Amino acid sequence: MPLTPIQHDPQAQQFYIVVDGAKAYLSYMDLGKKTLDIYRTFVPSILRRRGLAARLTAHALRYAEEGGYTVIPSCSYVEWYMDRQTRLVEARTA
Repeated sequence: MPLTPIQHDPQAQQFYIVVDGAKAYLSYMDLGKKTLDIYRTFVPSILRRRGLAARLTAHALRYAEEGGYTVIPSCSYVEWYMDRQTRLVEARTA
């Protein structure tokens, strides 16, 4: 089954995905000076355990990297995700 694409709403400063009529999203603030504060991820209980928060976070981080943004991970999930990715990279290069 193909993955539902992630959408970007720049006006709302949000990346989101709608699955079975329910919306999961990641919210950010553009603080200027090429800095994004990712402050919230939300996945409704009916959509949990499908990896949607990880997909949204990876997508937002790619967007930030491609745009030359620095990311402030105010959301605890995003902070955990970034830390986990760093540890995985370090383990591969050790």
